[in-house]
Amino acid sequence: MQDPTLPTPVQDRGAAVQPPPAPAAPAPTGDAALRNALAAVRAEVAKAVVGQDSAVTCLLIALLCRGHVLLEGVPGVAKTLLVRTLSASLSLDTARVQFTPDLMPGDITGSLIYDARTAEFSFREGPVFTNLLLADEINRTPPKTQSSLLEAMEERQVSVDGTPRPLPDPFLVIATQNPVEYEGTYPLPEAQLDRFLLKVVLPLPERDQEVEILRRHAAGFSPRDLAGAGVGPVADAATLEAARGAVARVQVAPEILTYVVDLCRATRSSPSLSLGVSPRGATALLATSRAWAWLAGRDYVTPDDVKALVTSTLRHRVAVRPEAELEGVTAESVLATVLASVPVPR
Repeated sequence: MQDPTLPTPVQDRGAAVQPPPAPAAPAPTGDAALRNALAAVRAEVAKAVVGQDSAVTCLLIALLCRGHVLLEGVPGVAKTLLVRTLSASLSLDTARVQFTPDLMPGDITGSLIYDARTAEFSFREGPVFTNLLLADEINRTPPKTQSSLLEAMEERQVSVDGTPRPLPDPFLVIATQNPVEYEGTYPLPEAQLDRFLLKVVLPLPERDQEVEILRRHAAGFSPRDLAGAGVGPVADAATLEAARGAVARVQVAPEILTYVVDLCRATRSSPSLSLGVSPRGATALLATSRAWAWLAGRDYVTPDDVKALVTSTLRHRVAVRPEAELEGVTAESVLATVLASVPVPR
């Protein structure tokens, strides 16, 4: 399910991302080796997940940018399987929390437990102490519990009884969300939505993709047995750290910086929006554009890199006016209008 605003990255001028070289060939060095390693991650995830190339790319961009991802889609489109397979291919720890109306903040962050043997309180870590945290159906729980993730997402730590406790690195929250029109949901507040680097909408698979899913299951594939599907680690945290350093070296021309700012400022004056993109959103768009450019094999950002990430980076940072919603206006359509109205630097 390819997001039309987020095409598959290319190495340069249309050349497809190639898998890593055969073991017998000399290993490449530098950025090429890192890009090949991340391309291998995409290939590894594809062994278990069909048709989610766009979502995998978004998750890799989030890892490169130290950001978080909000996945929205109906149940059964492989959101949980996607996260489990990604963690297995990167040799990272993962934990899953099912958000329910009675879930408490301490169930996520951890709490102090009294030890009768020592007559002392000890801290018991919650599931947030992991590399990839899958917050499943985050909008099924009230705002008090939703907000328990705010400090973890922003500061990479949690504070219990006044003591800050650092989280592992890398740390990524991947929250899934049911469409807001479903009953029994609590829409995320704007302050928390703004902490998510990307929002990815997962549609239902195409017909041929769904046939492939059934073919794999008929052949014996089990989503609970990733090893049986041939999924294994092809990269690790050290690879991600080195890739982050390479992304940080991607050059951004002053004209591109101005273009990003103009796009974000245009949302603030749109008559269809009650809330435009904040400066945090502008910095997020810059970060994702740099990661995208690096994945594409370049050390500089182009306007097309910015355009490719506008929808996924900004769709959850704007609020459509109720009267505009009644007329069928969506965040995506407003962003498309903004892209068409803001001059592109030459």
